[in-house]
Amino acid sequence: MAKGEREPGLPIKWHPVSNGEFLPPPPTRLVREATRRSLAALDENARRTGVDRRQFLLTACGSATMLAVLAACSKDEAKRNGERPGGTFDIPDEATTEPAAAEEAIGGDELIFDVQTHLLEYPEGSPPSALPGFSQSDCGLDDPVDCYRRPTFLDLMFLESDTSAIVLSAIPFPGDLLSPEVMAETIRIGEELCGDGRVFMQAQTNPSAAPVAQLRESMAQIAEDFPITAWKAYCHAGGPGWFLDDHDPSAPQVGEAFLAQAEALGVPRVAVHKGFTAIGGTVPDAGRWSDPVDVGPAAAAHPDLDLIVYHSGFDVGPTEGAYDPDNSFGVDRLIRSVREAGIEPGGNVYAELGSTWRFVMSDPTAAAHVLGKLLVHVGPDNVLWGTDSIWYGSPQDQIESFRAFTISEEFQERYGYPALTPEVKAKVLGLNAAALHGLDPAEGRCRFDAAELQETRVERGRKNQTYGPETDRAVRLLQARGEPWERLGA
Repeated sequence: MAKGEREPGLPIKWHPVSNGEFLPPPPTRLVREATRRSLAALDENARRTGVDRRQFLLTACGSATMLAVLAACSKDEAKRNGERPGGTFDIPDEATTEPAAAEEAIGGDELIFDVQTHLLEYPEGSPPSALPGFSQSDCGLDDPVDCYRRPTFLDLMFLESDTSAIVLSAIPFPGDLLSPEVMAETIRIGEELCGDGRVFMQAQTNPSAAPVAQLRESMAQIAEDFPITAWKAYCHAGGPGWFLDDHDPSAPQVGEAFLAQAEALGVPRVAVHKGFTAIGGTVPDAGRWSDPVDVGPAAAAHPDLDLIVYHSGFDVGPTEGAYDPDNSFGVDRLIRSVREAGIEPGGNVYAELGSTWRFVMSDPTAAAHVLGKLLVHVGPDNVLWGTDSIWYGSPQDQIESFRAFTISEEFQERYGYPALTPEVKAKVLGLNAAALHGLDPAEGRCRFDAAELQETRVERGRKNQTYGPETDRAVRLLQARGEPWERLGA
């Protein structure tokens, strides 16, 4: 049961939020100014369209208004520095007040396949204290833990966004909050909601937590018992730190055994967390183990195995720029690893955008560099859409921002970045993941059309909110008390 009606929040969510793996930095000057101008523009455009503010915040015009404001603010900031932004949002003026124009600018009928999603299926009766640090745990439901459970998750993904298919991504801790059983039941319910083949599941693996023989046995058992589509690995959590390629003899030598077993079991697909290590992880020096230095060599040694690099090596810190082979931070680490290993664009390394796109979409120049570099060096067929939701609420604002985003002609000429054509965007948003997971794009869509979804969102009073911790203090509280899935699910 929902609580009393309240304002849904801004339709494009720029405010700082973390997935629990990094400290959310304070809003940049650009975001603060864009938010300030957006508040005024939203009021004005609601008045011009003859609807109240609350209703306007739920419309495509509301989203278009905020993206237009961010584009203008980004241009102004770059001009102050004697530059031009490397990217922008293509929002015509009429899209801010005319629904048809807004739908043209930020809508679409692409297949949206999100390859990184999470839920926390808390047991009935779990206390609100189960959510330390989750400052947004009050999503309007009577029981705060319901904000993270399966019904809310499926609503956010399939009703409150244009997402058509998802991968449930495992977490590196024992317990029942996102166990294989929880995932399998979510697949069943997802099929009832949206048809067969819309929800996929990964298998949790902790290769360094037990002897190799036990690792092989547990992998074989889960592959037999569940319809897994990939293996999920964290080199910096769930056991002692380790590397995919076993290049460090002082580290547990489990990477080769793990990858070989994945191939032997007929599930030659591994999703590995690389990046976002300011605070995440359960071992000392987590950044050492989550560095993608091992990705290229592991991919070269296993050409028949696909490596999906979650977060693409992105991290919070210095702003992303053009590729620099000497840079030891961010996305450049992944690019250097695959280049030095001889992995060509379109090879067996895939770069995933979960949390990464959400972080850079409020900085058009950094976003242009991240997308441009990955499209050039990993390849337009190997960049995958992921959002790391449920932490950021409905991913609809991420989808709309990506649809409207463009890389400037100047950056295309200077750095060799490709244009973000509708064809390229369609690949990133879903076609690449569909090909990787064997999903027929023509059959992979939910039964709802765009008009039905928009009507449902307005009628249900969609809440444009996030669910992850929003401050350093909240993230540190989360870490200090232990990850909630670790504490309650063990």
